Amino acid sequence: MKCSIQGCPGEYEARSVMHTVRREGQVIVIDHVPADVCTVCGDTLLQPDTVRKIATLLQQKRQPASRVPLYEFA
Repeated sequence: MKCSIQGCPGEYEARSVMHTVRREGQVIVIDHVPADVCTVCGDTLLQPDTVRKIATLLQQKRQPASRVPLYEFA
């Protein structure tokens, strides 16, 4: 599928991405999220089913698989 960004000649391809969300003051990183990513500009599209699964995951408040340091650019 052709990229939806005006003027970009790229095409979307299926990839696995890292999705970051800020929720209740915390940064949450979800790895291995299926997405369509433009090969030229990097625009990323998530399917509606993927967005629903992410919302369900965030509502469950499960323990994270790991913890990572967070650095602030100040």
